Amino acid sequence: MSEEPTQIGVITKGALIEGLEMKLDVSQDIEDIKAGKFVVIRGKKNEFFSMITDMRLDATNPDILINPPAEEDHLVREVLSGHSTFVTVSLRPMLMLGLEERLTGDEGAKPVKAIPAHFSTVYDAAENDVSRVFGAEGEDGRFFNMGSPLDMETPVCINLDRLVERSNAVFGKTGTGKTFLTRLLLCGLIKNEKAVAFIFDMHSEYGWGGRKESSSGVTFVKGLKELFGNRVAVFSLDPEATRARGAQADHEVHISYDQIWVDDILSLQEELRLHPTALEAAHLIANKHGKNWLKTLLDEGEYDIKAFAESVGAHPESISALYRKLSRLKSFPFLTETRPSTNVIKKMMDYINNGTSIVLEFGKQTSLLCYLLMANIITRRIHHEYVSRSEKYFATRDPADKPRHLVITIEEAHKFLNPLAAKQTIFGVIAREMRKYFVSLLLIDQRPSGIDEEVLSQVGTKVIALLNDEKDITAVLAGVSNASGLKSVLASLDSKQQVLVMGHAVPMPVVLRAREYDEQFYRDMGWMDKKESKVRAEKDTLALFGE
Repeated sequence: MSEEPTQIGVITKGALIEGLEMKLDVSQDIEDIKAGKFVVIRGKKNEFFSMITDMRLDATNPDILINPPAEEDHLVREVLSGHSTFVTVSLRPMLMLGLEERLTGDEGAKPVKAIPAHFSTVYDAAENDVSRVFGAEGEDGRFFNMGSPLDMETPVCINLDRLVERSNAVFGKTGTGKTFLTRLLLCGLIKNEKAVAFIFDMHSEYGWGGRKESSSGVTFVKGLKELFGNRVAVFSLDPEATRARGAQADHEVHISYDQIWVDDILSLQEELRLHPTALEAAHLIANKHGKNWLKTLLDEGEYDIKAFAESVGAHPESISALYRKLSRLKSFPFLTETRPSTNVIKKMMDYINNGTSIVLEFGKQTSLLCYLLMANIITRRIHHEYVSRSEKYFATRDPADKPRHLVITIEEAHKFLNPLAAKQTIFGVIAREMRKYFVSLLLIDQRPSGIDEEVLSQVGTKVIALLNDEKDITAVLAGVSNASGLKSVLASLDSKQQVLVMGHAVPMPVVLRAREYDEQFYRDMGWMDKKESKVRAEKDTLALFGE
């Protein structure tokens, strides 16, 4: 039998637009009431699921505050507390349900279009309240446990079906655990087979074991390849670095110069400080030399720039600047002059079509130039393939032709999606248009204010850790109702493990203590250590052949 919920106060005033105010019950300690807390207002016909956004100390008579009781006057303080002095708590109703209704997907959810009456009772959210609103994990794999409310141990789930419908983002300043939050989301998608993931792993943190910083020091945690085995393939730009960590890549990545298009250089424009005339020169070279444009530039640029410029009809200074900037690509060992025997992009597409997620490790090749180049080259080819396959599916309507939903994960998202790049690069196209072609983005960034506003408006679900910069906070809350209340909630988050989740995959914004990424989590994902694996194998043998 479930326990009766704890009454924490009553509604005293408020408005539909500004939110409601609650007088805190005298039995409650104000220091236990935290911004972001999940509470329930019980009206006559509906329950209003709400978030605490602010708190204020009040008094019935201002004279009391002019002459406050001394610290040792305990009796006077107790007499005044709760009557002459009291606490007002600001609440923002986020969702409204009938008293016996339960959310099932989108059904039952109601926007708040009414308010409860004076003196409606406010309760701590109970376990069944959380499951009514956010759902519970089940065999269909639709809901995935992301963590629990700040003062509860009850799981709060996100709807994975709704998550994959749009692009999503993990935001937070450096050191707030964005990588672990991203791993949680990816584990949910892979375990429940809701999407195939392609992760551009700049710091080699997703495929094999990654670092975890805690108060006890640095430890290592399992990567996606260790948890899901053959359901994840690791491609490496630096196989020696992968082997040095005691791991083995499934495939080494080599890209030839003739596989780089002029459009792939667009994402490098800011990083290389390329002038528009240099990009025009690149197009002139490509018009004459086709797919060999880059190799020709790097070869001819060593000798006679002026003669080469005349041969393609470009200005010598533009060609010279383009050569100097793109000469940096010669230092990347994975770029080759001749086309490799294995078409690595085709191999990646084969894995994706078979439902295998991919982690592209960069090893020691961690320069931003390298990351931008490879992410753009590969994503452009994936985009082309997915548009083609989707158009075929729309024509035939045969379920066998339907592409698997793909989630592309990129770090330093503002470098791909700043106002200039978002209008020119493939990532801007995906953010705006690829939802209908079964491709979405998972953005990871510490500077959301650097991302184009139009792209941010397309982000369906945001997982937001602590942000300090006012511009970043304003950016992530742009277009959100009650942004001022959520600002105070964001400002109150701890620097580790606490996040605000809001958007398409949750019925209302909620502050979570993120789920632990530990041994129990590994087992929940289906991983077994050697001892457990042996016991499981023995049980399966007995079940098959008998004792």
